[in-house]
Amino acid sequence: MRNTFGNLFTLTTFGESHGPAVGGVVDGMPAGIDIDMEFIQNELNRRRPGQSKITTSRNEADKVELLSGVFEGKSTGCPIGFVVHNTNQHSNDYNNMRDLFRPSHADFTYTSKYGIRDHRGGGRSSARITISRCVGGALAKLVLRQLGVSITAYTSQVGNIEVSRDYSTLDFAEIERNPVRCPDPEKARLMEELISDVKKDGDTIGGIITCVVKGCPVGVGEPEFGKLHAMLGASMLGINAAKGFEYGEGFDCVNSRGSKQNDVFYSENGKVCTRTNHSGGIQGGISNGEDIYFRTAFKPVATILQEQQTVDKEGNATTFCAQGRHDPCVLPRAVPIVEAMTAMTILDYIMVNNGTSLRF
Repeated sequence: MRNTFGNLFTLTTFGESHGPAVGGVVDGMPAGIDIDMEFIQNELNRRRPGQSKITTSRNEADKVELLSGVFEGKSTGCPIGFVVHNTNQHSNDYNNMRDLFRPSHADFTYTSKYGIRDHRGGGRSSARITISRCVGGALAKLVLRQLGVSITAYTSQVGNIEVSRDYSTLDFAEIERNPVRCPDPEKARLMEELISDVKKDGDTIGGIITCVVKGCPVGVGEPEFGKLHAMLGASMLGINAAKGFEYGEGFDCVNSRGSKQNDVFYSENGKVCTRTNHSGGIQGGISNGEDIYFRTAFKPVATILQEQQTVDKEGNATTFCAQGRHDPCVLPRAVPIVEAMTAMTILDYIMVNNGTSLRF
């Protein structure tokens, strides 16, 4: 089982949803970075359950404890170990699914691959494991902050309710002002109403998260294996419930001709820029200095509070109805996870890029 992400900036994670704790080790963290614990904890708070009536009611403080790699408030360059204890598990809620396979979950595939699985909350396949990604992403953000790189993700669509595709028309200051994390207040209200209605029906709904990276330097990414957009795609599709990824114009580019799609270059004060950004800030797998933007689609959460048909581990037909506390829509809590994975990917490849030539 592969549990390590990255090349030079790496994150190795451990833990299960209903185990004693989840955590990880970040290696490759540059030395001398100010470690802002309030910032790191706030990133976890954005992901934590129980934030609003449209998220799961599981009540976890998700308090992070750094175990190593920090001295007098700064990173030492040594591995940073961390742990977040689980304190509010209701494992009995999962007893009725010990011997059966939940539709669209990893129950069947895990059992087929390993011959054993932790049925309590999905074990290792639970979205709770993304806590470690948020800590790693927060540390990466602290480094990127010093490099002038910012990363902003937001809910851009829930069901059939969507905001403008032109992110420059949106006010990012609105994102954290509503429980859906949508920069359009009116669309946020409609999204929240839709999620609430879906929750009342014991059902779930999906949507899209958009992410914008500003300040990424030119030259990040590899021209063959390791293209920046491919690595971002892999990072996004590795998030629980993610089903699709597109960057720049994405699939919409098929409606245009090359004469309309090409990003024309011009020079401004000695800096090469593009008049448009259909490429999404990446050309030939390498960043070109423009904003990087992409979208990730998330499916409706697989756990619904309705009776469903399935089979047990012996292959016998049966029915079951999920119990417990579950998200009717993953989008609001997935926003900080998208940012975290983006931050680790961008920082990792900036560090890789710094090794492409000798500089004395």
